[in-house]
Amino acid sequence: MQSLDDTDRRVLRLLQDDPDLPVSELASRCGLSPGPCARRVERLERAGVILGRRIDIDLRALGYEVRVFLRVTLDKTATHAFDAFLAAARALPEVIAIETLLGRVDIRMDVVARDLAHYRQIYRERILALPHIAEIDALMLVSELKNSDRLPL
Repeated sequence: MQSLDDTDRRVLRLLQDDPDLPVSELASRCGLSPGPCARRVERLERAGVILGRRIDIDLRALGYEVRVFLRVTLDKTATHAFDAFLAAARALPEVIAIETLLGRVDIRMDVVARDLAHYRQIYRERILALPHIAEIDALMLVSELKNSDRLPL
């Protein structure tokens, strides 16, 4: 995609604030008419700049009081260790994020649970059963002070 102009950035800033903003309102705030504004948004979607729109759900409101970040180092001497581990980890519904990393730690996962007893059950029965784990470290979330997907456009 060609570089973004100031109007593209304005559109993206406004959509980050309110993904459900109607095109007519978005156009008005950007100084455009609705047709060109809609085409601009479509172009940004086709180019892969806008990947979609989403809803944020409060995990605690649904009874998930515990969030743990796991740092996993895999036994890389095993053939296809990454592939086997990732396939098994993706199947766990309580694992809500998986990231691969460069460095001493290979994988970072976010795990949610209703309470500590539930987390202990998930950890013992599901996490430790994942293949090719050489080392695992757990960090429990105490408080979240900032969490934003908002880009500085």
